[in-house]
Amino acid sequence: MKTLWRATAVMASIVLAGCAEAGTPSEPVISADVSREGFPEGTGAPGAVFVASNAVNGNQVMRFARAANGNLSGPVLFATGGAGTGGGLGNQSGVVLSDNRRWLLVVNAGSNELSLFRVTSGGLVLVDRVSSGGVRPVSVALFGSLVYVLNAGGTGNLSGFLLTGDRLKPLSNSTRPLSSAAAGAAQAGFSPNGRRLVVTEKATNTISVYSIGSDGRASGPNAQPSRGATPFGFSFDRSGILVVSEAFGGAPGAAALSSYRVLDGGVLSVLSASVGTLQSAACWVVITPNGRYAYTSNTGSGTISGFALGGTGALSRLDTDGITGTAGVGPIDLALSGNGRYLYSLNSGPGSISAFQVGGGGSLSPLSVTTGVPAGANGMAAY
Repeated sequence: MKTLWRATAVMASIVLAGCAEAGTPSEPVISADVSREGFPEGTGAPGAVFVASNAVNGNQVMRFARAANGNLSGPVLFATGGAGTGGGLGNQSGVVLSDNRRWLLVVNAGSNELSLFRVTSGGLVLVDRVSSGGVRPVSVALFGSLVYVLNAGGTGNLSGFLLTGDRLKPLSNSTRPLSSAAAGAAQAGFSPNGRRLVVTEKATNTISVYSIGSDGRASGPNAQPSRGATPFGFSFDRSGILVVSEAFGGAPGAAALSSYRVLDGGVLSVLSASVGTLQSAACWVVITPNGRYAYTSNTGSGTISGFALGGTGALSRLDTDGITGTAGVGPIDLALSGNGRYLYSLNSGPGSISAFQVGGGGSLSPLSVTTGVPAGANGMAAY
């Protein structure tokens, strides 16, 4: 038992070191083309899964074709033109697909750059690569044509860009500090209406909320304490409910999820407080397109926990033991297919991707396991 505990604690420490808003919504002027048109909603529609290699000698995006039954083939490789770090980034959303499925954005944490790909029927076309506006970019937030990059290195910051045509143009006077020069920032993401930008900070146990003006520039942060320790990954449902994972420093069995409503002024109102996964080091979070279920990867336990997400934001475990699915060692990034029928887990231990079918009541049925993913791979997006 002591050996198992130590192994779990070591894995968790490795991962953690590297692991509807109130009022009437009004979208910023920057809100060009945010429809979900183009997503395959039929039960038999194929798609793809994208993962970044994060390789030091040249970052690449691996495109895995997804069959209609959820199984993956491939991969086909596309160079980002930048460099990775070769190790864990302690992040979520290092690879992001636009809602209209036209664009894929990828961080190059080793060369402090952001790459932009156009998504085509045959794969990806690299169209731009720019400085991230800081050091060690780990996460990308995208709302229409507005892009913010979360830089976790140095003193840390958020830097804004406009996606114009097929180019990324720095947004002047958009760079904002984090709540601390040693924030341990993990993820940045927009609320569904684009009026708020949220950042989780592992080292400060803080969730920071920035307000977005009609010109796309962020103000803030409004830094607030997380309900539980080590806030990590998060996702919004379409109504604006925010679900955040809490890794609790990787302590065995202590991981949890909390849900919030983002009120006027970027104030966080707790809806469900630290509902336990009963597993270790909960990190990445995804929510099904219908908003009924949330899933988190328990990196220290090698499991995935599913939760029912009520209309009021209430969270409840789908399984009494917190184990909805069993992945490979060190599951990190999660991604759902656009139709919500398939869930994918990037497993950092064996270098693999586990595929699951999402069933009735949010259950997960294991499908295939795709191997050969390089060590240090980071970030996942799917449609």
